[in-house]
Amino acid sequence: MCGIVGAIAERNIVPILMEGLRRLEYRGYDSAGLAVLNGSKHLTRLRTVGKVKMLSEALEQTPTTGKIGIAHTRWATHGVPSERNAHPHISLDGLAIVHNGIIENHEELREELKRQGYVFTSETDTEVIAHRIHHHLDTVKDLFKAVRATVAELEGAYALAVVSEHDPDRLILAREGCPVVVGLGVEENFVASDVSALLPVTRRFMFLEEGDVAEVRRKSIRVIDKEGNTVERTIRESELSADAAEKGPYRHYMLKEIHEQPRAIANTLQERVANGRLLEAAFGPAATEVFKRTQNVHIVACGTSYHAASVARYFIEQICKVPCSVDIASEYRYRSPLVPPNSLFVTISQSGETADTLAALRLAKQSGYLSSLSICNVPESSLVRESELVMLTRAGPEIGVASTKAFTTQLAALSMLVIALAKHHGADAERERGLVGRLIELPALIEKTLELDRVIHKLAERFAEKHHALFLGRGALYPIAMEGSLKLKEISYIHAEAYPAGELKHGPLALVDADMPVITVAPNNDLLEKLKSNLMEVRARGGELIVFADPESGIQPSDGVTVIEMPKHVTYFQAPAVYTIPLQLLAYHVAILKGTDVDQPRNLAKSVTVE
Repeated sequence: MCGIVGAIAERNIVPILMEGLRRLEYRGYDSAGLAVLNGSKHLTRLRTVGKVKMLSEALEQTPTTGKIGIAHTRWATHGVPSERNAHPHISLDGLAIVHNGIIENHEELREELKRQGYVFTSETDTEVIAHRIHHHLDTVKDLFKAVRATVAELEGAYALAVVSEHDPDRLILAREGCPVVVGLGVEENFVASDVSALLPVTRRFMFLEEGDVAEVRRKSIRVIDKEGNTVERTIRESELSADAAEKGPYRHYMLKEIHEQPRAIANTLQERVANGRLLEAAFGPAATEVFKRTQNVHIVACGTSYHAASVARYFIEQICKVPCSVDIASEYRYRSPLVPPNSLFVTISQSGETADTLAALRLAKQSGYLSSLSICNVPESSLVRESELVMLTRAGPEIGVASTKAFTTQLAALSMLVIALAKHHGADAERERGLVGRLIELPALIEKTLELDRVIHKLAERFAEKHHALFLGRGALYPIAMEGSLKLKEISYIHAEAYPAGELKHGPLALVDADMPVITVAPNNDLLEKLKSNLMEVRARGGELIVFADPESGIQPSDGVTVIEMPKHVTYFQAPAVYTIPLQLLAYHVAILKGTDVDQPRNLAKSVTVE
């Protein structure tokens, strides 16, 4: 979603702002801009539609410098992508603002401001905030107080950064529902919506809490909480390195991240399994007691994380014999779910800032759940800080909008949750050793699966002129078919759907013809024979089958049937993570052939921080 960068220093901060914006490009955006106070304390603003590169080129034509400023990448919510809707937005007297989030009561505030004589030049909710701050400045005569008065009137979610010509020695920040961090330097400080934006200039960060308003000067930071108290927020040192998000020899971040999965999964498991045992304390000091009492599991997530949750449901119920329900976060909040006694609430998010998932967690904490567990990739995120138990996936930075290594590390983390629950629901030490052993084998199995890259590259040529595709799976592989379908549509823009193979005869068979490839994942498990009969239904209608199959599946290539052999001896517990790899590679190579933007597909954002 949108990205914020800001800085205050004795040096020219424009290069810092621009590098920060480049590091936030992975979030998805449609325009970019900056506003800085130059040596004469005059506000200079520059905005462009399109990529950060366009803003950089505009800066070459109109060079500017400054020692305090803010910058932004915008993903359109209110108002079409255009220069006039791009951030920063300004009000009178040289006041500029950037904003992530959505203000739900912007229309009524806009009408009131119009009656007071303010003229609007954009369609955004953000410009309302800028004018409202200026309005309060007439009364309180202090920028910090004016921001506090303004945010008290706002309904919705926001992260704000504000500068003013008449107050050139400080940045003002505010946070409600959207992340914003302060990066600490030596007699200079920085702000951003994501730690990664600031790694070239600092490793020390202060994370604002909900309702905080902060004053950031070169040599000091002051934070006021929602109740009006001056508070100290913990300073933490990030473990991420400044070059952690470089592409290296790979053409795209997505391809790099696909090939990073063996190491990422190994990192997820490291220090959490040892000597055939799962170390439950990895979930938190209270984990053992929580897992002992857990009688139901409720998992909530969005997008790819929802597919990981759907895989986990099969394992939790089959292995642990514990009822498990899975909800899409945006739906959970509005269906008044019933909470059985001793229910564990689990949220999954790559960024830890997914708005719907965060809102679901906050609702759940008021709803009588036994405890909350977050599975997340970002240790500094809101989801992690607000959950009682945590399992960090350790995938490292994931820049490609279409999630790959975040998904498989989520599967690994959920597999550890399955083992943890199984220990308290009938699994003996031998069963635990067996499950842990299967997890430890995963990195090598995925490394072996990645060797199919060249074969899949060739296979992708069949999709160059296709407009539709159907993905099939059964059992815990049905969510993998869903994930494969999502990947293809995300980055190649081919319409794709996924179904449980047994549902074909209940409608989807009507779509099958020679022009619609049907992609199937077929591990050697208890559902294999039933899956084979479903595939025969496709061939009988002239459908083209592409089957990723276990070598011992007995599925043979023939006219209209392409079989790609997967590694041998992949167990049911391992199959979801292993069989998702070829579907990722297929989506990637099809997108390359179709010439789409692999890492930043149209209309999508990496971190969805609005509802």
